[in-house]
Amino acid sequence: MAKITWAGQACFQISLSSSKDVQANVVIDPFDGIGIKMPNFDADILLVSHDHPDHNNIKAVKPARSATGAAGGTEPFLIDSPGEYEVKGVFIQGITSFHDDQEGKERGLNTIFTIEAEGMRLCHLGDFGQKQLTDEQLEKIGAVDILMIPVGGTYTIDANQATKVIGQIDPKIVIPMHYAIDGLKLPLARVDEFLKAIGGKSSEPQDKLVIKASALPKESDMQIVVLQP
Repeated sequence: MAKITWAGQACFQISLSSSKDVQANVVIDPFDGIGIKMPNFDADILLVSHDHPDHNNIKAVKPARSATGAAGGTEPFLIDSPGEYEVKGVFIQGITSFHDDQEGKERGLNTIFTIEAEGMRLCHLGDFGQKQLTDEQLEKIGAVDILMIPVGGTYTIDANQATKVIGQIDPKIVIPMHYAIDGLKLPLARVDEFLKAIGGKSSEPQDKLVIKASALPKESDMQIVVLQP
């Protein structure tokens, strides 16, 4: 089972478990200095897609609690570069990409992460700025069950570009991220523009997504899940 919680911007906590006891907590792209508050997330594994302040606030993430709920565990295992990793039964792959559509000349590199656990494959695109994925990137990303994709434009792909990238990946569930929310001090578009571009019906945002592999929709029934921080 995966429990996915969004903090705003590109920051998520993903709790992966096969029973009532959490086996691994993964936190992605903790932020600072953007007008919204970073929650008290704890992690076994910490992923950072690139070294910008709204994605690399690693000090804000606490060590994961033990199965008994006790605090004070070991520091999260930090992954901030491409490569293949296995931590606590979670398989993670970092894939090189660009933060802009000028081959990194404007904003540098960005790491796409795939996360495999509990019979599911998740993909977090970070601050992806290319107009589309390359064939090599698509091959490494592979079949995706849950895709976390930026849609707000300005620093990443916008709503229309995001729909094209989603068409390349063809995931079962899409979670938009990196868009304007109340309190955010960045000039991003709101999620409504993405929902309009992809033809998705506007639904009530959820506090979190809790899902098992057996409950994933079929590819032909792709779902858009909007989370609220």
